[in-house]
Amino acid sequence: MNAMSSAAKPLEEMIRELSPRLRIEVQTFVEALLTKPNQSINRKLRQDWAGTLKAESYTSVELQHLATEWRDIDRLNVRLGRY
Repeated sequence: MNAMSSAAKPLEEMIRELSPRLRIEVQTFVEALLTKPNQSINRKLRQDWAGTLKAESYTSVELQHLATEWRDIDRLNVRLGRY
């Protein structure tokens, strides 16, 4: 079954075609979705942090390189079981 033919079918019909194990997964997923709030939070974006890196004098490119290094270190630590 491809995605195009699935999209035309009603959701209930697609669920009926699933194995019992996958139906349980769908039910668990839907239950999790129902616990999430339906409304988005309307807050103004805070930008009180703006300018705080001026004292550090990093360029945006330098910050990108540092962020990449930090992510690589985190990935390595996860692989090594450090956290």
